[in-house]
Amino acid sequence: MTASSTPKADAGDRAALPAKVFAWPGLLRIESLVALAAIIILCVWSITIDAPLEEPANPAITPNPAKAPWYFLGLQELLVYFDPWIAGVVIPGLCIVGLMAIPYLDVNLKGNGYYTFKRRAFAISTFLFGFLGLWIIPIVIGVFFRGPGWNLFWPWEHWDIHKVVAQNNVNLGNLIGIKNYLAEAVLGIVFLSAWYVVPPLVLWRKKYAESPTLKAMGLTRFVITAFLFQSMMLVPLKIFARLVLHVKYFLVLPWFNV
Repeated sequence: MTASSTPKADAGDRAALPAKVFAWPGLLRIESLVALAAIIILCVWSITIDAPLEEPANPAITPNPAKAPWYFLGLQELLVYFDPWIAGVVIPGLCIVGLMAIPYLDVNLKGNGYYTFKRRAFAISTFLFGFLGLWIIPIVIGVFFRGPGWNLFWPWEHWDIHKVVAQNNVNLGNLIGIKNYLAEAVLGIVFLSAWYVVPPLVLWRKKYAESPTLKAMGLTRFVITAFLFQSMMLVPLKIFARLVLHVKYFLVLPWFNV
């Protein structure tokens, strides 16, 4: 199948559908039930769980921990794993640029006007992972699991203000025994270059001949999509490396750290 045959195949699929599909009662009835269920859940939640409100602000007392509003706690949580300019500027900027670029990068005509996971598996999975995994979950962690000193506490643990956690984080080069600064910087550059280049290159070489989507995208769209996707996946990789392997930075340079 060539790239030019994709719209024809999609047109054939549309021809098999009914000429008209009424929004009522099917769609609106389902939406009404979902809205009622969401309202019930929010009402029960608001009755059973008190809002995390504190006393009025006192300039003489600094709360521990000092938390941002809940909708910014995801960014505050990212500050644990990245430098401030990356967590507060680069990552949100890439999210905004990536969302703006979707209409120009998406060449899959299947699913326009109707949505199924089968036709949009990659797009839906990527969105859900980015929204739930990289936005909602850090907010939940910041609200319920970060206590005094911004330490992690399990739900059954008391938020002890005297808890001390040893900071035994090391850089990637130190983890494997490299002590030389230049060698450590070269290792970080090689690691990040391989992260951004190797998986997209392998996918392109193995799937291009049999994938009409890659052919329709072309090299430029594919490179931009791969860069945005690899940047997104670098976030959970860095979180895993920090929490499990105690790796602070992959790359250490005089100008910036990653």
